[in-house]
Amino acid sequence: MWKSRSVENQQKLLFEMVKTAEKTLFGREHDFENIKTIKDFQEKVSVADYEDLKPYIEKVKRGQRHILWPETPEYFAKTSGTTSGSKYIPISKEGMPFQIAGAQSALFHYIQKKGNADFVNGKMIFLQGSPELEEVFGIKTGRLSGIVAHHIPNYLQKNRLPSWETNLIEDWEAKVDKIVEETEKENMTLISGIPPWLIMYFEKLTAKTGKKIKILFPNLQLIVTGGVNYEPYREKMEELLGGSVDIVQTFPASEGFFAFQDDYQKEGLLLLTNHGIFYEFIPLELFGKPNAPRLTLKDIELNKDYAMILTTNSGLWAYSIGDVVRFIDKNPHRVLVSGRTKHFTSAFGEHVIAFEVEEALKATLQKIHAQITEFHLAPEVNPKDGLPYHEWFIEFEKEPENLEEFKNELERQLRQRNTYYDDLISGNILQKLKITSLKKNAFQEYAKSQGKLGGQSKIPRLANDRKIAELLEKYQF
Repeated sequence: MWKSRSVENQQKLLFEMVKTAEKTLFGREHDFENIKTIKDFQEKVSVADYEDLKPYIEKVKRGQRHILWPETPEYFAKTSGTTSGSKYIPISKEGMPFQIAGAQSALFHYIQKKGNADFVNGKMIFLQGSPELEEVFGIKTGRLSGIVAHHIPNYLQKNRLPSWETNLIEDWEAKVDKIVEETEKENMTLISGIPPWLIMYFEKLTAKTGKKIKILFPNLQLIVTGGVNYEPYREKMEELLGGSVDIVQTFPASEGFFAFQDDYQKEGLLLLTNHGIFYEFIPLELFGKPNAPRLTLKDIELNKDYAMILTTNSGLWAYSIGDVVRFIDKNPHRVLVSGRTKHFTSAFGEHVIAFEVEEALKATLQKIHAQITEFHLAPEVNPKDGLPYHEWFIEFEKEPENLEEFKNELERQLRQRNTYYDDLISGNILQKLKITSLKKNAFQEYAKSQGKLGGQSKIPRLANDRKIAELLEKYQF
């Protein structure tokens, strides 16, 4: 079984991909013909980001063949970039089936574990981007969720919502309003989307009907979610649902479908090691440094944070996707998504990552009753008075009775999880964190003002500067 042969499968897969791409432009330039070992591959192919691969992708966009992968891609998944504007991630005819198979496997594992597939008898909704695709030199191009909409299997199509016309609506608020209208009286049994979209949809349903989601949809059995860590949204989701619903978490991206929760009752996502992706892992503390080690599955350690590097059967070679994972099991390999390589706070050398922040917040909420819709953490390097500090911008659904007590507990929990931050506080380099409370819907309004409401846009929870913080300040009480 592939789960028990991950290390061998990964090595075999890499050599198959290298052989397939030997005669491509990238393969010739990187001497693929003489790659016989993983060490050879790592010496000849450096870790790359989108900017590094962009010259090759631009050739592919102009219709040139045999550049990164034989032939041209079947699709470009268009994503919003930061430094390079829109990114065009190639998806080959070999890569596309694995995107679909990953999602199917998540459902099949759930059915096997649950012992029934009752949800297929009701209505299902997939909150996603527009399925309308443009063409770039004959290559169909659009958001990944819109591309996937063209490949949903027949057994899920017959009961699928919303309508095609509604899915084509670009304005996210207008789209969600229409989805509410189309679904509020239906027998919804499966709902899928990233947590912020689900919350927006559920809030609009509740506002319109006055009912909790499980009252409105008594047969709702399963929520499939991905894109961001679900845990910080769990309490808010549970309140909106008002009843028990199974949750299956997934880890998809334009670059590939990486993992899914193979047991909905247990933590951790099963890493798909036979789905057209060869993985390498760089210890997070060494990421970006010269000669940082590139570890394979046989070398990884549990409970350490690694930057994930991909080589895919769509022509991405040693590609740094920007996600950080933490292995919690090796038999089989299961991961937690613990952050982003570019989303951290380290203005003072503390290198606080998303996983530490989210776990600290979760532990605080377990001790002090409050509810959070969303948050953003930024450093204040040059305060008007006193020492620098971390500033948390928090949109509370329910404020704690004592904000000072909440702040102190959050401070304590974060210091426990990050020794560098603890040293900075105890050494009087930083003062204790500050919390700025934001008005209701502050993050939605911010996203809307930046043209990032809906789609696949996610607001970074951590920053190393105050660009987002300065824009959030106008939403404070």
